[in-house]
Amino acid sequence: MADRKTIVVLGSGKVGRLVTWFLADCGDYQVVAVDMSEDAAQSAVTGQDGQPLPNATCAVADIGSEQAVANLLRDNNADYVLSCAPFHCNPAIAKAAVATETHYLDLTEDVAVTKQVHELSEGAKTAFIPQCGLAPGFISIVANDLAKRFDKLDSLKMRVGALPIQPHNRLNYNLTWSTEGLINEYRHPCEAVVGGKLVTLPPLEDCEAITIDGLAYEAFNTSGGLGSLAETLAGKVNKLDYKSIRYPGHRDILKILMDDLKLHDDPDTMKMIFERALPYTFEDVVLVVVTAAGMQNGRYCQESYVNKIYNAELAGQRWSGIQITTASGLCAVLDLHASGKLSATGFVCQEEVDFGDFLANRFGKHYAMGATKPPHVVG
Repeated sequence: MADRKTIVVLGSGKVGRLVTWFLADCGDYQVVAVDMSEDAAQSAVTGQDGQPLPNATCAVADIGSEQAVANLLRDNNADYVLSCAPFHCNPAIAKAAVATETHYLDLTEDVAVTKQVHELSEGAKTAFIPQCGLAPGFISIVANDLAKRFDKLDSLKMRVGALPIQPHNRLNYNLTWSTEGLINEYRHPCEAVVGGKLVTLPPLEDCEAITIDGLAYEAFNTSGGLGSLAETLAGKVNKLDYKSIRYPGHRDILKILMDDLKLHDDPDTMKMIFERALPYTFEDVVLVVVTAAGMQNGRYCQESYVNKIYNAELAGQRWSGIQITTASGLCAVLDLHASGKLSATGFVCQEEVDFGDFLANRFGKHYAMGATKPPHVVG
């Protein structure tokens, strides 16, 4: 990339900080880290040694305000805006991107927000690429690659979990990413394909046992992980679904909280309980399991992709597995678009990203480095 592009990163939290470091460190981008908190924004552009990151500056702005974001993009002559902000901020950010003709990427798992972004992208002069993280995001890239290997696709199972390595509570869980996003996945309807048709399924249902490397897990319906893949493959696959992986027993306790205690309709209280009772941890592992079945050369066959990505130390700092996978997914898609490997304008689905290009990318390599040989999977 001959011309250094300016990237505005909105949100300097768990993922935004690593996105800022990835992009500033590579040397090909000028990065502006933006947050509503001056301390958070400043922290995002400060290295472990206390020195300013090269190729990075910071700013303070209301990242939920369309006008504030538009002014920020114009003032910095931004080429891209990357939203690492809470999902409810994204419609305003996308509107600002349309008004300023700035390429837009986000990490949202929220189905309704993505539909709004899709509508805003119609006729846009720049690209709109939502759901660039792990799930949705990378999981759709893997699943679409597997799907293309079949003459006729029967089923496609997508399973993802970001789990603590050493949980010490009855939920067998620690906070590793956005609490709002986590609760969102547990509350909202889940898109799927059944009998070739696009349907919605209730969250927390269809719980199944799954074994990976001899360890027992459970997986159940959660919202948003499919991204746009359900619409893309409707009519082309008999069954397609997405489930979150947890340690056994997690789902049953969630059902008590969400249904019996009626916290399904009170996400603010649910968030308060989680953040008070569940400690945050960097000691996690991300599990990615995709299994496809269908006809290949006249035979009914199955192919699987299984990967574990652990927390790691980068540039002298410990980052969780979910931070690494989410941030590297966003940065890899940005890199591929800036290199001309994705559509220049309009709505871009994650399944349009080539799996080989993604893993070969300097940011996508964090997934390739974690890849393991497929173990025995039961599900």
